[in-house]
Amino acid sequence: GEVRRCEEMEKTFTFLQQELRSAGRALGPCPEEPRAPLAREALRVQEQSEQLAQELREVSRNRASLRGRLRELRQYLHVLREGQRFTSLPAPLGSPPRPRALSEREPILDPSLHQHLDRKINFVAGVIHPWRVSAFERLLWRACRGYLVASFVEMPEPMEDPATGETITWVIFLISYWGEQIGQKIRKISDCFHCHVYPYPESEASRADTMNGLHSQIQDLSVVLEETEQYLAQVLDKVVLALPTWRVQVQKMKAIYLVLNQCSFDVTEKCLIAEVWCPVRDLTQVQDALRQGSYKSGSSVECFVQRIPTSESPPTLIRTNKFTAGFQSIVDAYGVASYQEVNPAPSAIITFPFIFAILFGDVGYGLLMFLFALWMVLYENSPSLRQASNEGRYLILLMGAFSIYTGFIYNECFSKATVIFPSAWSVATMANHSSWSSAYLATHPSLTLDPNVTGVFQGPYPFGIDPIWSLATNHLNFLNSFKMKMSVVLGIVHMGFGVLLGVFNAVHFQQRHRLVLEFLPEMVFLLALFGYLVFLIFYKWIKFSAVNSRLAPSILIH
Repeated sequence: GEVRRCEEMEKTFTFLQQELRSAGRALGPCPEEPRAPLAREALRVQEQSEQLAQELREVSRNRASLRGRLRELRQYLHVLREGQRFTSLPAPLGSPPRPRALSEREPILDPSLHQHLDRKINFVAGVIHPWRVSAFERLLWRACRGYLVASFVEMPEPMEDPATGETITWVIFLISYWGEQIGQKIRKISDCFHCHVYPYPESEASRADTMNGLHSQIQDLSVVLEETEQYLAQVLDKVVLALPTWRVQVQKMKAIYLVLNQCSFDVTEKCLIAEVWCPVRDLTQVQDALRQGSYKSGSSVECFVQRIPTSESPPTLIRTNKFTAGFQSIVDAYGVASYQEVNPAPSAIITFPFIFAILFGDVGYGLLMFLFALWMVLYENSPSLRQASNEGRYLILLMGAFSIYTGFIYNECFSKATVIFPSAWSVATMANHSSWSSAYLATHPSLTLDPNVTGVFQGPYPFGIDPIWSLATNHLNFLNSFKMKMSVVLGIVHMGFGVLLGVFNAVHFQQRHRLVLEFLPEMVFLLALFGYLVFLIFYKWIKFSAVNSRLAPSILIH
């Protein structure tokens, strides 16, 4: 029951946080470490939070209602203003006649027609969404067979769309028609297009009186809305001050009750018994905590710890820090080691970033990754980075560092070769010992450097790949062969190391049979197949040189 009560309070807190977010307010961290509330204090937190939530609901509802009413009054005022220009009265008798020029400001009613019209002219006025104007106008014309005059003009000021919350420029329309049936059709079509239709007074004096009344109503509503906004800001200030502390208190309270639910009663049902797994080195801390809890709660019976012998296998506890937590998470994703087994995470601190760097090796990209991770490490205590779980910052740091190292080996910086040391290959020596005439150069776009010619190849490059390979046409063939063999060698060494870790488990648990039935067959299969492949790679490197390289057999075919 108490857990459900905490969950109800958390729902209220979520509503309060959503209201803060919609108002553009940010919720700061808890300024202190509050204790879990007592029953009376928890009841007070629940009452105050529900009271604030109720006030926010009422104020938000009133503000939305006032805004909607104010928007309607402003729209109505703009409709009357723009309609006044369309339906202005004729000039008084004796005044000179106006020229009939085509203009948007020209009255839609010709003054000379007043004395000839027997039927009464009616109006439908309102506003419509700008996207619906063309379809609305087209449907009006087809449904009413042209027995109407429709005028459209954009509203001078943009207003909010209540359906989407976006600010748009509404379109004002004024439709004059003859006959009641036509009027009913126009109103039905307006309803279908979700138009806001407003009453349009017939006389100019009535329209002026209505506009004056609208002005006063808008002013009164603006004052009330401003006061509502101020009161809402005051309520939100209270929420910002109290909510961080309340959330921590309720989380602690909920955690306590969840733990208590896992306890069981003794025979007398007067005390709780909790069966827990606890590390031996933490037993004294647990006893001290129980002793302090008994003292602070004023209990007459002191809590105590009693060790129970059991044959069950304890759960695995691996202590980590901020550096090793990311690597341990990667290992745990594959499977958590059993109790007292060897934990491979310390070795993965080196092997995982290094094997990534074999794939990613590039000095430029590795440097960018390293600097980004270094920034995250240096500013790990800043509030913006502390909110998220950034266990991988040290993992990315090592991945970037190893990528710089392998990038120097591959001699690549942003996929371009760099000349750190002079090349060991001499094109001039090859040219002096070859018959490269002008005609030969014109017909041969690619030239071959022969390492068997004395002086052409002067020994291995001091570190990494010689930059001259970036100019060679067989660049990819050479690098792919080198990287493939290097990956096989390092991969087999890594797999062999993993199998070797099983020896420590077998020795520790005194399971000698696993050495014969598991470790030995695994190593035989691994070394007889892939170990032999690694041996062939090194043997081929040592056995064959540039002189007899054409006689070297293919390892894959073999």
